[in-house]
Amino acid sequence: MQRTQILLEPEQHKALIEIARQQKRSVSDLIREMLAIQIARQKQAALSRAALVLLDDYRSDPELTAFLALDGDDIHA
Repeated sequence: MQRTQILLEPEQHKALIEIARQQKRSVSDLIREMLAIQIARQKQAALSRAALVLLDDYRSDPELTAFLALDGDDIHA
């Protein structure tokens, strides 16, 4: 693990301590979980943006949609 120092607003620190106490966890563990969730959300948002950028190409480029005609066809026939 990498040690990192952050500055929190007093209200944030108090809330984290309370949540950690209620869940019987350390503040560090709670922060790591919160960061993991946020990082996953950011990755998902980036993938969604990339998919939207590619969607127009997929819809308009005949080379990308040429294989749609194979949908439902038996490829072993």
